[in-house]
Amino acid sequence: MLEYHDTEWGRPVHGDVGLFERLSLEAFQSGLSWATILRKRPAFRAAFAGFDPHVVADFGSDDVDRLLADAGIVRNRAKIEATIANARAVVQLDGGFDELVWSFALPGRPRPRTLADVPAVTDESTALARTLKQRGFRFVGPTTAYALMQALGLVDDHLEGCVTEPKPT
Repeated sequence: MLEYHDTEWGRPVHGDVGLFERLSLEAFQSGLSWATILRKRPAFRAAFAGFDPHVVADFGSDDVDRLLADAGIVRNRAKIEATIANARAVVQLDGGFDELVWSFALPGRPRPRTLADVPAVTDESTALARTLKQRGFRFVGPTTAYALMQALGLVDDHLEGCVTEPKPT
């Protein structure tokens, strides 16, 4: 967890594969611990073709059955099917997934002082969730959207004084 915090979380991520991976992992994390998801991350990458949305978009019912039998990942049919639907939505986007997601970035916002200052939902995450749902994405409510914004570096929620300094985009 510490390595993920220090080297990935809150760092800017660009490109369909990186964005799709983070979106997928955030959806799978819903209701579970982040430590579980990070421990299973290599298996998720193998099961979902390195999170290449163009490959995952072509997954069919045999792939769903294969994924439901894969003990290395979280075997939740709704989340698996949402991941495939989200890959299809990424592929169908005009203008690109990167441009869409990063249009919701909040640069320059002050870093929170305490964990109590870190919101679970914001107006921006609600708008991002609404926009993604309108474009066919699933399992992306406002809370998941905010967690995604944090993970991708759209917001900097490293606490004031955190030794991890954000890298510019």
